Amino acid sequence: MNDERSLAVIENALGQIDEAFDARSWHGTNLRGSLRGLSPKVAAWRPAPRRHNIWELAVHAAYWKYAVRRRLAGERRGSFTLAGSNWFPRPAAATGAALKADLSLLVDEHRQLRGVIAGLTAADLRRRAPGSRTTTIGFLVRGIAAHDLYHAGQIQLLKRLCPY
Repeated sequence: MNDERSLAVIENALGQIDEAFDARSWHGTNLRGSLRGLSPKVAAWRPAPRRHNIWELAVHAAYWKYAVRRRLAGERRGSFTLAGSNWFPRPAAATGAALKADLSLLVDEHRQLRGVIAGLTAADLRRRAPGSRTTTIGFLVRGIAAHDLYHAGQIQLLKRLCPY
């Protein structure tokens, strides 16, 4: 594959993750848009006991951006900013500053993941992901975009259900 076509494939991959996260798209609200303007009270509201709130969904999305980036870059496990994995109970304190810090974490993880993907080639996208026998790097990239959209939809629904 020539360099120009390889670059177009990577630009397409970056477009997919950006549209799902924060770029204009035809499908409606993306993940970052679904989180825009939230108060800590709405972000912390739970639809039922033992159900995740919007705030937890945002940090969960940040974690999985980290996990994909770590896997693609060959970084060690356990280097996420927060202790634990996958789900992080929120909020410890429902303050605007705490919510802003967690949303900044999400934005930063997207930026870092984007940087790793920008350094790939089209051939890299067809290679198996490190530690996998069947999953390709391209599959991980498409998957993290789908993950953002899945949770954006959940967040939009939770905002509609929230009594505040």
